[in-house]
Amino acid sequence: MAAQFGRRLRKGAATTAVAAAAVAALSASQAPGVTTDDHGRQTTGAEATPDPSGDDTATGNSRYYTDLPPLDSPNPSPTTGTPVSTGDAEAGIPATVLDAYKKAEASLRGSKPGCNLPWQLLAAIGKVESGQARGGRVDASGTTYSPILGPVLNGNGFANISDTDNGAYDGDSTHDRAVGPMQFIPSTWEWAGRDGNGDGKKDPNNIYDAALAAGHYLCRFDHDMSVQSQMNASILSYNNSTAYLNTVLSWLEYYRKGTHEVPDGTGTLPSHNSDDNAGASPSPTPTAPSTPSPRPSTPKPGDGGSTSPSPDPSTPSTPSTPSPSPTPPTPTETVDHLEDAGTGKLTATAGDTFAEKVAVRTETEAGKAVAKVRVRFTIVGDDTDATFTGGESVATVVTNSAGTATAPALVAGEKTGDFTVRATVVGRVMAGLDYTATVTPRQADTLTRTSDTALTCVPGGEFADQVEVKATYKGAAADKVAATATLIKSADDATENDKGPYFKDADGKTVRTLTDLTTDADGVLKLPKLYADDTTGTFLLRINTTGGATLTVELKVAAATS
Repeated sequence: MAAQFGRRLRKGAATTAVAAAAVAALSASQAPGVTTDDHGRQTTGAEATPDPSGDDTATGNSRYYTDLPPLDSPNPSPTTGTPVSTGDAEAGIPATVLDAYKKAEASLRGSKPGCNLPWQLLAAIGKVESGQARGGRVDASGTTYSPILGPVLNGNGFANISDTDNGAYDGDSTHDRAVGPMQFIPSTWEWAGRDGNGDGKKDPNNIYDAALAAGHYLCRFDHDMSVQSQMNASILSYNNSTAYLNTVLSWLEYYRKGTHEVPDGTGTLPSHNSDDNAGASPSPTPTAPSTPSPRPSTPKPGDGGSTSPSPDPSTPSTPSTPSPSPTPPTPTETVDHLEDAGTGKLTATAGDTFAEKVAVRTETEAGKAVAKVRVRFTIVGDDTDATFTGGESVATVVTNSAGTATAPALVAGEKTGDFTVRATVVGRVMAGLDYTATVTPRQADTLTRTSDTALTCVPGGEFADQVEVKATYKGAAADKVAATATLIKSADDATENDKGPYFKDADGKTVRTLTDLTTDADGVLKLPKLYADDTTGTFLLRINTTGGATLTVELKVAAATS
């Protein structure tokens, strides 16, 4: 394994005390609805329902470090030349890794301010997942010098996740593995990945990309990290284990007390894994799956070879141990297909929330509904800016007792046209269901002037008042509605006039048709100044909007009266 940097953490009483404190803090903060199942996993409603397959967590419930922080509080800035305590050593975070966490926090503060994500939470997860990228072994761009891979997720001690990326991220075309300093499995990285360093790539091996992705992952579903129960649910979605939650919370509180920057490659490395109580290799690097020993066969009479000696009639026979009964299939394993569950027509105006929601039902081959199955809904493609409520393009919902999963409400963006919402079963390879959703342009059905002042001008002059109108749709202000304005020849001839009033472009040239106009947030549209040539008379300005609203405004050009 790689060399250890710094000193290993004290175990025994120190870690026991910290663990007890963490559990006590967690219990005190636990909100109603947070429960623990028979396997010691904590749940907070549908989003945190245990997923044995691990396919719907960030890490696939893979290996993590179990070392806890030391008891002595960290010194944010150790004095040079003084002995470095265990606390000071552990509080040191490699420079590039620390920078990535803080940049991710700043980015999320702008894009999802309601999440209140502290960078110390990313640091806590980074510590538990990879020991801060193996003590900060990253290059100047934040990419690890060698891949950090979790164990093969083949069901041998971990979840069984068949390959989803053809080995593109993890080098394994048979099973998936957690990848990078924040340990994302390929299927999660595919939709959660972000470009955190602006190089145009989404690389799970880059700490800037991985930290930003982790931040967005934690903040989905509108979770607020300042609310303890919501933070707990987000951490559990990263790795669905109460022990994992307690460990992350312990490091979070430790880092909040103080940290300092250390050179890349000199951070301390943890030494204990969640799957290694004896303290074997701590590095989440590739390991060959162990091969179970073959079960010794029991000789049968008549099949050749040696046979067991005949029992002594005077010796009571020992009852044979019954063979374990077959493990019943999980609900997910019984699903044969997805059926639509009454999804209506998916249409919304740009910027609005869709009235209908996508709903599907998981069924067995015989058509029986299956409850407690995770269904993933994904907005497919880059040609739409629509999202689910909360701003994400992916949402996972557990089927109810009727086998139905209903996606969160869709919110239309500003891009119009069709897009696809795909429903798939998490942990199963089977055909999904695709739904077409349509975003229509914003529209108005009525246009009115905001003033009744007559619009007049002398030949060769400038109109004193600008034309201002308000657009409404079904009585409400119609914001961001596209409009055009044209000076027309007559009420019956909407072609552009070649004389009379006109607008000016940026170069001062005559323009009699304006396009690409948009109403403001209040539905108001104010046109540029109008000018008159030497032609006198009454002229018409026609304004049209998306949705069919039309208004014709009268303009008069006459010589000044003495």
